[in-house]
Amino acid sequence: MTASRPGAAPEPEPDTAAKEPEAGASPEPEATAATRTGESPDTADTPERPDTAEAAADGAADDGAGETGTAGIPEVSQGPKATEGPAVSKGPAPSEVSGKPAADGESPRAFLDVRDLRVHFPTDDGLVKSVDGLTFSLEKGSTLGIVGESGSGKSVTSLGVMGLHTAGQRDKSKVRISGEIWLDGQELLGAAPDTVRRLRGREMAMIFQDPLSALHPYYTIGHQIVEAYRVHHDVSKKDARRRAVEMLDRVGIPQPDKRVNSYPHEFSGGMRQRAMIAMSLVNNPELLIADEPTTALDVTVQAQILDLIRDLQQEFGSAVIIITHDLGVVAELADDILVMYGGRCVEYGSAEQVFHEPHHPYTWGLLGSMPRIDRERTERLVPVKGSPPSLINIPSGCAFNPRCPYADLPGEERTRTERPELRVVAEGHLTACHLSAAQRDRIWNEEIAPKL
Repeated sequence: MTASRPGAAPEPEPDTAAKEPEAGASPEPEATAATRTGESPDTADTPERPDTAEAAADGAADDGAGETGTAGIPEVSQGPKATEGPAVSKGPAPSEVSGKPAADGESPRAFLDVRDLRVHFPTDDGLVKSVDGLTFSLEKGSTLGIVGESGSGKSVTSLGVMGLHTAGQRDKSKVRISGEIWLDGQELLGAAPDTVRRLRGREMAMIFQDPLSALHPYYTIGHQIVEAYRVHHDVSKKDARRRAVEMLDRVGIPQPDKRVNSYPHEFSGGMRQRAMIAMSLVNNPELLIADEPTTALDVTVQAQILDLIRDLQQEFGSAVIIITHDLGVVAELADDILVMYGGRCVEYGSAEQVFHEPHHPYTWGLLGSMPRIDRERTERLVPVKGSPPSLINIPSGCAFNPRCPYADLPGEERTRTERPELRVVAEGHLTACHLSAAQRDRIWNEEIAPKL
């Protein structure tokens, strides 16, 4: 079963609020003493703190990390063959025929069901619409890739699913969240903070893009994994330590029984990422969100991390969301791909459809700017012109129109005055573009595909 497609979203903007997650809690004096003397998490007489364990399990995130690339884009075919038409059922999406979000009160049919998610941040300069009406769903055992430039709303979406925008915050006026997030039949946005806290780390977990800042520098790797495990399981420290060693070994850390007592700064970048994956999977979560899991890693380590995520998904049967700038990463892992721009979904389809038959000019630009090693290239890579829009002042009409070389083709200033909604172009394939199917087919076959 693959991830079900998203739908277009209505416009309401109710209020809820939040703040970014903290990187970790400060250690107690007893824990400090135990750590300085090199005492193991098993034997140190350190009082267990659920908030510290939660911070260790949750970490910290930043959407502005750098980019790295891997080759892996499949061969390009000769263009989209399907024309626009009625939607055909593909899987348990919020609404299969129209692609629209499910009506209020309709029961979710997918394991993860996100409906019309909006995450807005009030600032002195204006309202930042980081996510502005996003709908998608995902089944267990399948992988959804979310791609787009920095500032498109990818990490904000993942933090919203995890409930980290409002975690532990008293002042809820710093963020406005609306919509619905259903996880295995339970709605998360309206749930009590303690309920979401119990789910976070056990039912859903996240691999953050910067493990060095997500891991607490003052505690050993083993101590943090032990806390993350014991906060959800009533087990002894000895049993939790055994589980930590087992997970470090499972993710490929050499000599795990010794490295369990190492600190984050004593691990290389690839080993820290593996340790972060071990912590995320220690409770066998059913949903795993990997936010830029290969950022700042060299290509050989990237391949190892991607293989590890794939193997662990097969072992645990988890639903996985991969967030990345790198189309090569999603080509390796994703069943379905959601392309974000300006806080909204502009194209959605299977990996085969998005790579072989893309229908949105922004997706064409992403594919054209990616390096290929499987063929000789005689021309320079073509970047997407311009910069991503300000999420405070998003362009009217199609948000991509200032950068789109085909913005004038629909005529009558339509792209600058009317915002396109997602439309079905093939079974399971949606795009938000004013270009007609014939125009997109001609541009792809004659101008884009031959240059990739």
